[in-house]
Parts: sequence; structure tokens; C-alpha cells
Amino acid sequence: MGNNKDKEVIILIGPPGSGKGTQAELLADKLGLFYFETSKIIEECVMNAQENEVVEIEGEKYSLAHEKHLWETGVLCTPEVVSFWVKSKIKELAEDDRSLVIAGSPRTMHEGEQIMPFIEELYKKDRIKIFNLQISDNESVHRNSNRKICSVCRHPIPFFDETKDLKKCSICGGELIRRKGLDDPEHLQTRLIQYKERTEPLLDYYRKLNFKIVEINGEQSIEKVFADILKHLI
Repeated sequence: MGNNKDKEVIILIGPPGSGKGTQAELLADKLGLFYFETSKIIEECVMNAQENEVVEIEGEKYSLAHEKHLWETGVLCTPEVVSFWVKSKIKELAEDDRSLVIAGSPRTMHEGEQIMPFIEELYKKDRIKIFNLQISDNESVHRNSNRKICSVCRHPIPFFDETKDLKKCSICGGELIRRKGLDDPEHLQTRLIQYKERTEPLLDYYRKLNFKIVEINGEQSIEKVFADILKHLI
């Protein structure tokens, strides 16, 4: 393990569509951080899951086909499985002395109780910064129902005034498409309910652990949100 005093972790929390991924990309580029995209890690693990494929964690077997079904219907994947995937990757990155920006993880109280002490041990509390990107329910549904994803590299393109007319992926040039299923209205409502019931309570948990949470107005422009976050980092 390398010297952890120079490493840091930035955690972005907020409802679906609050711009966590967009801000994580900007922070990664500006500050030289590794963008830890939890949703992409989960997607990669479940997208090609075979019917009988399982992951074994502490003697318990979990069906990847079941995890895929949860993911496709907007329900959060099993916390034990997500925690296992996330902790494995974070440990690997910490051993490489990488600083991280994490968007949308942990996602449940179980994940928080598993992952946050793990991160604190690897990076130390004073090197962990948490930002809560706040948007209304209506704005969350509006953004997610209009966002697109690259058909080639799966890079998500959020719906903002700055991006609404894009037709090609800014990463690889692939065609942008709507993500069927997960971004349908009924699934968006499910995801929003899941956030309120299972993710939002983490904010109080973090406060009880004496982590400072910086509140950010996520309904501003991408540039303004980014500037507000940077004020607390630079």
C-alpha cells in the first residue's frame, strides 16, 4: 500500500439525473482523478450474465441473471453483491495510489456501512469529500426520460440545454440512443422511489460518522454546478 496522505476521494450523491456522472467526468479531468462509475461497473457485470451464472460472496451464491433483472427494472441490485464489486475495485485503485471521484455510490445503507469504513481506512476521513447534488422530482424525471446513451461505448449523455441537440458520442463518435427500459417513465418513478427510500438516508448516516456534506444546487447549468463544487476543493 502506498502513502495515502496525498490520495483523496470525492463522493457525489443525488437523485437520478442530478448530474453526478457529468460532474464526476469534469472533476476527473480537472483534478486528475479516477472516475469510479459504479453504475457502469454493475452494468458490465450483469449485461452479459448467463442464466445460471452466479457470484459467490462469503459462501453465499447470488444469481447474476437476477441482478440483471433488478438492474433492468430500475430496482437497486443486491447490496451484498454491489458492495463486493465496489470494494474489490476500490482496493485495487488504492493500491495503485489513485485518487477517486465516485458518482452514485454507496447506494444503500448496507453498502454505506460496508464501503464507507473501507474507504476511510484506505484514504482517511479528512481526504474524503461528499457533495449532495439537489434537484426536484420533476426535474429528475424530465432529465432521465430525455437522456441518451452511446450505442457503442455505453457512455451516458445527460439531458441539459448544453447537450440536448447532440447526436454523436463525445467519446467515440457512436450514435446516441435512448436506453430502453431503464429510462422509461414507470422505471424512472421506481428509481426515484428507490433513491428516496434506500439512498437518501445515507446522508444522515454520513453526518453521524462526522463527514461534512456540501449541498449543491444541481438545477443550475453544468458549468455553475462545477464551479460551486470546485470552490470547496481548490
